[in-house]
This record gives sequence, C-alpha cells and structure tokens, in this order.
Amino acid sequence: MTGDDTKHLPLEDIHLAAGARFGAFAGWSMPLTYPAGVMKEHLHTREQAGLFDISHMKLFEVSGPDAVALLNRACPLDAGALEISQSKLSFFLNEAGGILDDLIVTRLGDIRFMVVANAGNAVADEKHLRALAADFDARVEPLDRVFLAIQGPEAWAALSRAGIETGSLLFMHGVEPRKNWFMSRSGYTGEDGFEIGLPEADARDLVGKLLGDERVLWIGLAARDSLRLEAGLCLHGQDITPETDPASAALMWAIPKDIRASGAFIGADALRAAVERGPAQKRVGLKPEGRQPVRGGAALFDADGNPAGHVTSGGFGPSAGHPVAMGYVAAALAKPGTRVFADVRGTKIPVDISSLPFTPHRYRKG
Repeated sequence: MTGDDTKHLPLEDIHLAAGARFGAFAGWSMPLTYPAGVMKEHLHTREQAGLFDISHMKLFEVSGPDAVALLNRACPLDAGALEISQSKLSFFLNEAGGILDDLIVTRLGDIRFMVVANAGNAVADEKHLRALAADFDARVEPLDRVFLAIQGPEAWAALSRAGIETGSLLFMHGVEPRKNWFMSRSGYTGEDGFEIGLPEADARDLVGKLLGDERVLWIGLAARDSLRLEAGLCLHGQDITPETDPASAALMWAIPKDIRASGAFIGADALRAAVERGPAQKRVGLKPEGRQPVRGGAALFDADGNPAGHVTSGGFGPSAGHPVAMGYVAAALAKPGTRVFADVRGTKIPVDISSLPFTPHRYRKG
C-alpha cells in the first residue's frame, strides 16, 4: 500500500498536538502511543479512564421493512428477538462457516439497526451487506462519523462531567442520545466503557471537554491491544479469520441455540457440521513461563515435540503482571493447566494453557 492510499483520522490534528506516534493499521494512519507510553496508558485505562479514537471502525445503519430478515441472513442472529436498544455480538460468515468479520449489532427501532464493523473489513463488509440487501427491502447506509471510545472505571463520571448522562444505558445496549449520535456501552478492554459515534464538530467539542478532566488520557493502539488481550477478546485478522469458525474460536456463546439449530444464515450448514464433528483446534489463553512475551505467529509443540498449534496474539500484560497470549491448540490439549512449548527464535519456552480472561471483566451489567 502506498502512502497515498493511507486513510487519516478526522481528528488527526488533535492527536499530533497531543504528541501521538503514528503507525499503519488496517490501511489507516493510527496513533500507536502518546508521550505517557504504553505501560502508563494501559494502567491508566484500568484505573481511571482512557480515551480512544476508533474512527477507523465503520458504522452502518440497516433499515427498512426487511432489515430483520437481511440481518438474519447475513449473521447467525435472531435480529427480531433483540429488544430496542439491545446490542449483540455477531458475525458475517462465509459459506464454509469461516468468520469474515465480527460485528456488534444494535436494534435502534422496529426496522432500524446499527452495525459496527472492523476497520480492515469495512469496505468488504459494506460490499457484502449491499449485495445481500439486493434481495431484501432494506437499505444499508454507511455513516460518516467520528467514533470515540472511553473506557475504564471513571468513564461514566468523565462523560457525566462533560454533560453526557450514561446511567440508563446498560451493558451491551446502544441509544441515540442526540441527533446523529450513537452511543453504546460495551468495551473492548474488559472495563466498563462507552463508544460514541458523532459528527466531527460535536466530537471536537466533546474531546476538548473530556481531555479537560484529569481522569482522562488519550490511549493509543498499542495499549488498546494489550488491554483487549488481557480481556481475552479477539482481534479479527489475528485471532479470528475467514479460516476460523465460531466453534474453534470458542465464540458459540454469541449464537443463540435456536439459531444454531435452525437459522438460515450464510454458512449455517457448514457451522452445524463443524459443531457436530467438534473442532480440531480450540482458541485458548496462553501463559508463558517467565518474563519473555511470546508473540503471534509462534509455533506451539507438545511435550514430545509434535506440532500442537500456534499463537495468534501475544505480548506483556501490564495489569496481569506477566506475558499473556492467545492461540489455537489441538482440542485434546485445550484444558487449562496443560503445558505446551512455544518456539521463540529457536528456543522452546514453556507455556501453560490458561482460562480467559487474564484480567477479570468489570462491565457494568446492572
């Protein structure tokens, strides 16, 4: 990709002024770290509130008489069973049951939904959804919004001080608090947190207010990655790909039981067959022994030196206080406490299968 094709965040000037160090991610120029540094940014999010610019992610509005039917075809989802304002993790699958993307779908009205897609897949997702929509009386409209996330135990208080009340918004719900605004409460960090899609002028005003609060710090992509890894959450393109199905990825909890049994979504037959067979490999937490992180791409071996799987994400977990990783191992080895070995530049590092998450989730569910 040449530099000319790189997409830039609408608020790039604010990040530059804040001293962000930029790097390429999914075709975007993204802030990786700020002067505080990744360790401080990570811990600050767990202790107070971290502000993330996630405008590389895409918001789509899906509406019309057949909006429910379209989403039920596109995803292993019962869109009609969602209550107004309820959000649900779902997927676009291919015919082989592989994960094209993971998404959050929120019901905004009887025939209106918000879909949040990942940066690297936004163009493909829009094309996929529009192609499917040709068979339905439904519209797919990509929205031009700045998208911000504020995460951490003080996130609600910082928003409140900035004039945005969050009390009535529950975990995994989303609402439109103002015209052209969308606000959800989920959190890719394992902490209580909010995502707000809003017009650029409003975003500049909100960012100014939030950064005026000493509890709020800009957080870059590097700490976002260590936070989500400690929380045991998947990054599409690494931990889940079109070669991975939800059964192997330990994500079947996101698919309602009746939809597993009788849904007519794309990839339904392949997924049912995969579940019946049982996955050959399973996604697990991995805890390397010692202090050396084991990175994505490292091969895993069993005690006898036979190939056992591979690492998909890995790094140091500042809150956990030790290296953390995720990956796939042969189903027979997928029990917490089982020991495997990672090949790190020719050295075999002992790694224990661990339950996820590494840091307890602190979502505000009630």
